Amino acid sequence: MNLLLPGIASAYLLVFARVGTIIMLMPGVGEQTVPPRLRLAFALLVALVLFPMVRPLLGGTEGLAGPRLIGLLFGETIIGLVIGLSVRMVLAALQTAGLIVSQQLGLSYAMTVDPTMGGQQAAVGNFLALLGITLIFAADLHHLAIEGIARSYAVLPPDGVPGFGDALALALRAIARGFALAVQISGPFIAFGILFNLGLGVLSRLMPQLQVFFLAVPASVLVGMVILMGALGAMMGVFLDDLGRYLGEFVGR
Repeated sequence: MNLLLPGIASAYLLVFARVGTIIMLMPGVGEQTVPPRLRLAFALLVALVLFPMVRPLLGGTEGLAGPRLIGLLFGETIIGLVIGLSVRMVLAALQTAGLIVSQQLGLSYAMTVDPTMGGQQAAVGNFLALLGITLIFAADLHHLAIEGIARSYAVLPPDGVPGFGDALALALRAIARGFALAVQISGPFIAFGILFNLGLGVLSRLMPQLQVFFLAVPASVLVGMVILMGALGAMMGVFLDDLGRYLGEFVGR
């Protein structure tokens, strides 16, 4: 039995390489506000749960050593990065939508520290990102993400380095989907910005003596916040629906 322990440990390490990488990037659990020890413990637990299912896919324990083990570790880490970053790119649509909304309302200068990824981001984008993460847990989409980790072994079995062409195509689709979702979420504010600026242009031509700038900034902020309060439910509903469909593609639903 002692001779099998190194092989079993190597097999568990391979499972943890993919699962841990995905969980470190998974929405909600993989945020910077979550303590690293908690994320590590959760990744170890999920890898332990999935280990009996993945173990037969790795072959004999005696073969998990040397160059083959290094190649499998590299491949599993790459797969975890591709899947995790793809989901993270869709989640980043909220930050992009918040930036668009801030520009249309004249609040692009209002920057705060992003509690999820770090760095300076628009305050509206940070609000949408935190609200989106909260709704992910409220809608149980994190369960769908964990199921997607398990189903990923059926789609991408641990047999070495994956095809970089397929990984690149998946990443590009995720980026395109994230930008399309951001524009869809911020669509009412794009229309508001166009109509509002067009109206200001007409007003400045009709009344040249009017100080349009002093009228435009408070009016755009006030009207924009009213639109944001009215459209926030629909915006987050579109985000959750699109993220649910994206995660459903991983689990085959």
